Amino acid sequence: METRNIIIEQILELELAMFLSVPTAHRYRCQEDPESFRLHRQAQFAAWSAPTLESYLIDLQRAKAADRNLLAIKYARMDNLLPRENFSPAIDAIVPLALEGQKAFITRHPYLMQGGRPPAKEQDAPGQTSFETYLRSELETYSDKTLDLLHGDMLALQESGSSLSEATYRHLAKQWGFDSLETLEQTLRDKIASQKD
Repeated sequence: METRNIIIEQILELELAMFLSVPTAHRYRCQEDPESFRLHRQAQFAAWSAPTLESYLIDLQRAKAADRNLLAIKYARMDNLLPRENFSPAIDAIVPLALEGQKAFITRHPYLMQGGRPPAKEQDAPGQTSFETYLRSELETYSDKTLDLLHGDMLALQESGSSLSEATYRHLAKQWGFDSLETLEQTLRDKIASQKD
């Protein structure tokens, strides 16, 4: 576990440096709050296997050595400012699997997910990027090895009755001080109900 945490910390350090230097006409809210960026990214990586984390760390290290900002590329792809370069079939295997998990998670946790990204790319709009477009843009920055390993992680999560979305938010719930995801959802439901009274 300690090795995983060390790898995640190395990933976060590289990603944050790239993220803070993304050229943009307006700064993203997360760029003003690096700790929130780290928290959410750490939660995402909590569900990845050690081999996937190691492979992604190598992707980042290679990108840094080549002076390539993977996060700048991701955001440029989200806004369709760059042509697609990565046509790995693993991307087309991962996206529907992740989208299915995200939609199911939204259905089960509507209070937690209200105000979140809309799930499907058909819901993209100016100033609003869908979960699907965001994910695909990020996946395109990964190496084939990382993509194949991540696909395996997601299939294992699905087999266990979970998903990347659920695993990510379970980690976030604990980081926010809740004993479970269900407690977090109930707390939000109660809060909204009390505001209506």
